[in-house]
Amino acid sequence: MAHVAINFNGRTYRFSCGENEVQRLEEISKYLTGKLEELARDHGDIGDERLMLMAALMVTDELFDARADVDELLEGTPEDAQSVAARRA
Repeated sequence: MAHVAINFNGRTYRFSCGENEVQRLEEISKYLTGKLEELARDHGDIGDERLMLMAALMVTDELFDARADVDELLEGTPEDAQSVAARRA
């Protein structure tokens, strides 16, 4: 079992994961930490819980957009794929 430490707002959170999951967990935590730091800069000291919820909502919004794009690509034509790619560029 491997361990990954995620640092945010002066606190360290430790997670256990499989050896083959360390790199992915580190990448995900780096992305999420970036979102949290962005929110902290934009909104100041509003508490860790609220920051975490806001970051979760932002990431979920991104996920919903990506799912909609995938659905559009699967159901559409090559022109639709170009349209999705253009929107994301």
